[in-house]
Amino acid sequence: MEEKLREIRERALAEIAQADSLAKLNDVRVAYLGKKGELTAVLKGMKNVSPEDRPKVGQMVNETRTVIEEQLEAAKAAMEAEALDRRLQEEVIDVTLPAKRNKVGHGHPNTIALEEVERIFVGMGYEVVEGPEVEYDYYNFEALNIPANHPAKDEQDTFYINDKIVLRTQTSPVQVRIMEQGRLPIRMIAPGRVFRSDEVDATHSPSFHQIEGLVIDKNVTFADLKGTLEEFAKEMFGPETKVKFRPHHFPFTEPSAEVDVTCFKCGGKGCRFCKGEGWIEILGCGMVHPHVLEMSGIDPKEYTGFAFGVGLERIALLKYEIDDMRLLYENDDRFLKQF
Repeated sequence: MEEKLREIRERALAEIAQADSLAKLNDVRVAYLGKKGELTAVLKGMKNVSPEDRPKVGQMVNETRTVIEEQLEAAKAAMEAEALDRRLQEEVIDVTLPAKRNKVGHGHPNTIALEEVERIFVGMGYEVVEGPEVEYDYYNFEALNIPANHPAKDEQDTFYINDKIVLRTQTSPVQVRIMEQGRLPIRMIAPGRVFRSDEVDATHSPSFHQIEGLVIDKNVTFADLKGTLEEFAKEMFGPETKVKFRPHHFPFTEPSAEVDVTCFKCGGKGCRFCKGEGWIEILGCGMVHPHVLEMSGIDPKEYTGFAFGVGLERIALLKYEIDDMRLLYENDDRFLKQF
């Protein structure tokens, strides 16, 4: 028995010395010290040893187990230390190198322009409100004085979901919804995405953004509208900006006008940017039509108001001198990094 135990110890120590990984060390542990290992088999054979020799054999088995376990732990510690040294050499960090700069996102030109517009009007006491993009035909057309047979209904190239529901062609429906609430006076702007069946080119898109403004109160006049838009133009495009109103027609305002501002590139002298005219059109506006007020439950004899609408993309194109609207939606990182 003593000879057998000596042989087991020598074989175990030899295999430990040859092991080159923690996995192989574990295989040695299982082979000699496991439940079905060689030392366990020796212990199970103790019943064949004479009673007077059992204590001696048991002591020899324990000594052999201790030697094997110590060698296994020593080999394991050596391998782990070697692996740590190797990792420290391979994963060394040079703290003297400059840190990697994280790329931080920034506002889209549309977002920057919208925040500027909102800042201007909030500073004048306006409230920013929103409404649904999928809208009833009534709010998008009829409540804005555009009945079923009105030619303006065809001009806007509407996306119809069914005969009563559309993708809104303007954010003016938000104004109607606010007027219907009956909380007067009203001073609001309604920015949002709108949809029209337009071909994609440098100045058109089937999906774009508008900002509609509305003021309803007693004794509101066209002079208030002119003063408001003149202040907006100066804040948006510079203090030297001049404003010009041209007569126009919109179904939901009367009288109506389109608004031009002096070209901020040439100061009104005429250049390529303003096509030599010195003026640039920016928005449409007018006094709210009495019929629109009536349909929303407001007495036009007691209250008056004005409304205006401007394309957000148009503001961004003008302010940042961009000549193609498609650049705003192509997600070209080289373009967007300029803002």
